[in-house]
Amino acid sequence: MRARENGPVVRPYGDTTGDGMVQVSFTLPLPHDKRAEAAAVRMAQAMGMEPALLVHAKAIGPHFTFFILYGPVRHLVDIRDIELVEREFDLLTAKDVNQAIRKHLRRRLVVVGACIGTDAHTVGIDAILNIKGFAGEKGLEYYREIAVHNLGAQVLIPELVATAKEVRADAVLISQVVSQRDAHIHNTTAMSAAFREAFPAGAVPHLIVGGPRFEEKAAASLGVDRVFGRGTTPGEVASYLVHALVQPSAGADRHHSTSNGERQPGATTTS
Repeated sequence: MRARENGPVVRPYGDTTGDGMVQVSFTLPLPHDKRAEAAAVRMAQAMGMEPALLVHAKAIGPHFTFFILYGPVRHLVDIRDIELVEREFDLLTAKDVNQAIRKHLRRRLVVVGACIGTDAHTVGIDAILNIKGFAGEKGLEYYREIAVHNLGAQVLIPELVATAKEVRADAVLISQVVSQRDAHIHNTTAMSAAFREAFPAGAVPHLIVGGPRFEEKAAASLGVDRVFGRGTTPGEVASYLVHALVQPSAGADRHHSTSNGERQPGATTTS
């Protein structure tokens, strides 16, 4: 079966359309010798690559070898079977975001951001929060009506929860890059559980997580409200916050209440 060019069924492209050529790389816990190279070829064949051409092998210390292999696979992908998380909100300009918050919330929208656990990679959270932003868009600190509290890297979950309570956060943004042994999943589920334990029902801040290894469809299983994947821009996050927390139908007044449940009009929080 040969995939039509630009058709719904596709296969990898290497030298000619539909040839199925792919390149894979991996490390085996073997010293570099002929046996290790043969093992790498068999591994690639088990993945469906036939024939598998070994194009690179390099020892990594005395006990490991890194390999690159090239060859064709027979696998096909029908793109009609792919399910995506479609964006259900309009992308807004910074001016529109500020106007919506000022009109409907009548106070600044409070956002807390951090990298939790042992994750020291702040590039992702800084790209969304810092004024310099990402992909030509300024971060949330640029928005006059958003108060940003960026806690940085390796933040303990109790510290994150305490800060969210102190500043009365509307949303908590978490970036997770470290993913060995599913650390990003364990950290996120522990974080969401901690917030639900610390806040009354209906008063939990909006929990948002992002990182390259997350699946956007996994929000429910992670216990968060939204997952953003690779390439997300500050404008997307700001527009989503308006959609989820600011529009009258979104229940934006679930936070910032007095002890008798009455909302405090015009309450503000500064960063």
